[in-house]
Amino acid sequence: MPWPAALLPQAAEVPDAPESVKEAQASVTEAASFIEQNWATWLSIGLRILLIVVIAAVIRSAVRKALTKLINRMNSSAEAVEGTALGGLLVNAERRRQRSEAIGSVLRSVASFLILGTAALMVLAALKIDLAPLLASAGVAGVAIGFGARNLVTDFLSGVFMIMEDQYGVGDKIDAGVASGEVIEVGLRVTKLRGDNGEIWYVRNGEIKRIGNLSQGWATAGVDVQVKPSENLARIREVVKEVADSMAKESPWDERLWGPVEVLGLDEVLLASMTVKVSAKTMPGQQFAVERELRWRIKEAFDAAGIRIIGGMPAADEDEETPADPSASVAAPSALSNPASPQSLATAPIPPPAGPRITK
Repeated sequence: MPWPAALLPQAAEVPDAPESVKEAQASVTEAASFIEQNWATWLSIGLRILLIVVIAAVIRSAVRKALTKLINRMNSSAEAVEGTALGGLLVNAERRRQRSEAIGSVLRSVASFLILGTAALMVLAALKIDLAPLLASAGVAGVAIGFGARNLVTDFLSGVFMIMEDQYGVGDKIDAGVASGEVIEVGLRVTKLRGDNGEIWYVRNGEIKRIGNLSQGWATAGVDVQVKPSENLARIREVVKEVADSMAKESPWDERLWGPVEVLGLDEVLLASMTVKVSAKTMPGQQFAVERELRWRIKEAFDAAGIRIIGGMPAADEDEETPADPSASVAAPSALSNPASPQSLATAPIPPPAGPRITK
């Protein structure tokens, strides 16, 4: 059966086999020539990139290991003195651990960013890429991000300097201006405080303009004792001295008291009372406990010694009732008892009229 003429291939549609083969051979020849001319350059660039990556990885690993070893050494030194008398507050292993880990994390991140960023720029330079537009774009983007997130940047930088300068740590009692309390967590952006009533304050580090640390160095315990003006000051000093000596020999006050309890003298003298000032240098953060214990012991010692404290129980001679005045029950003489007095004359009966009396 003959095929229709429309289905038969036309002569113009038959590909020219020799021309196609020649073009393919020319393409292969050009590709081989191009590779032969540039393979040395490509190999050099590849080896350079590989060398840059290997060196960057080695430097990054060495720096991170060095920082980790430094942090572990700091933590081990803190744990070595944790059991001592001063280790609980002055060293505070948990505080040192968190501080060292925060500093180590920041340093590791900064080191990785610098090393890898430098390696990336060197790789791009090895690939013959113009870095000027890239650096200009990165600079503009950095300025825009800095303006948009300036509060975040401020909080982060403030947190870094607070940690590096050891302004406060976990367990410290601080007054940050906007809030006060015990530090329970220190972060690079936010500091978490536990208030006196149990509330938790989240304070941004950039908002802290001043910090009063009540847990560094030493603290002062002050007690004001109000007594009668007639009390013997020498006797008061002697009793307080006895209380201080006995308190300094007992645990745990022997560690919390860092100096002798001193009677500073009279702080105020009034007609009905006088105030004796008592002070002592204590372990930081323990001044309130020392003050309460001092008040307790001084009150008991004064009661035993018969020293009267304003606001306490009155003495025995003040409880005795004074005898009643016998004249208090006698009434005052009345003016009506004298007939010649104006009061008696005013109360005299009115005489009847002299005229006739008309009755109905």
